[in-house]
Amino acid sequence: MNRYILIRRLTGPAILLLIGIIALLHQADLVSWNLFVPLLLILIGVLKLAERAALAAAGDVPPLPGGYPGAPYPYTGANPAANSAQTSATQGTAIVPAQSKDLEKTSEGGQS
Repeated sequence: MNRYILIRRLTGPAILLLIGIIALLHQADLVSWNLFVPLLLILIGVLKLAERAALAAAGDVPPLPGGYPGAPYPYTGANPAANSAQTSATQGTAIVPAQSKDLEKTSEGGQS
């Protein structure tokens, strides 16, 4: 089994285990529930770092922004020629040029 999938599957049980430990220590009057939120954030951060390390160690997906599953930009590989070819083929303009009549001032305060 892939380590990344294993870590993803252990996230829920790890959070439940944290809740149980905090509840047990709270029952024994050793800690209060105020400690739960910081520990939860630390646990989630450690699990995310472990997921990232598992992805990098597998070599399937590079540890670059945009190289992880669900990234907003697809990873195109390490070949610069393929990157430029794909970029030029899929590159379009997102900004529509303004028409010249929109730029002219009229007597109605610029509205036509």
